[in-house]
Amino acid sequence: MDTHPDHALVLFSGGQDSTTCLAWALQRYAHVETVGFFYGQRHHIELECRSRILATLAPHHPNLGPDHVIDIAAGIQSLGETAMTAEIAIETGRDGLPTTFVPGRNLLFFTYAGALAWRRGLRRIIGGMCETDYSGYPDCRDDTIKALQVALNLGLQRRFVLETPLMWLDKAATWALADAQGILPLIIEETHSCYRGDRTHRHAWGAGCGDCPACQLRADGYHRWQQAKFANAKPAEA
Repeated sequence: MDTHPDHALVLFSGGQDSTTCLAWALQRYAHVETVGFFYGQRHHIELECRSRILATLAPHHPNLGPDHVIDIAAGIQSLGETAMTAEIAIETGRDGLPTTFVPGRNLLFFTYAGALAWRRGLRRIIGGMCETDYSGYPDCRDDTIKALQVALNLGLQRRFVLETPLMWLDKAATWALADAQGILPLIIEETHSCYRGDRTHRHAWGAGCGDCPACQLRADGYHRWQQAKFANAKPAEA
């Protein structure tokens, strides 16, 4: 099956970044499908969030196509535990990387996404990776994504385009993008970022424990965006 240049596949976890990327793709492409992964993550509640998000978006976006969920938990967990997949302290670990780093996770995500896109005839593969405000994961870096695009195109004999709309945005700018797309209430109420899977504590920026690195990054970006928005809205002094 040949790929369609205006058909896209979004790596969609149910988090803030991937939801923002999904809205971005829906505004640009004629047909958009989504793929999520169960890899034994502690915050697997994000899979429930993604279902609600898709149900909210579907009536307003006829170009939103099928959703796919791929279970890769056995393979990921057989390689060892991380703070993302087991009750391990969230701290700095080997090589200066956080213990939430799951080795090979995004590499596997894109490999599975590439295989799915090949079968579905989808040209563009979109992820929410970011090198500006991120936890230091090497598989979120722009160089990694560029290398993956080359490898997928060679290995699958297709001309995929890997797109990362948030790569050079900090978290405050990501909040601004969600606001500009009209999905701010959806981001706050339905998306999930907390590594601990906490949805019992509510904040202005959404649900989460408020202490883990993902919550802190989300909260800090929200407050910086709010401050910038207030400053821009403030009338100039005479």
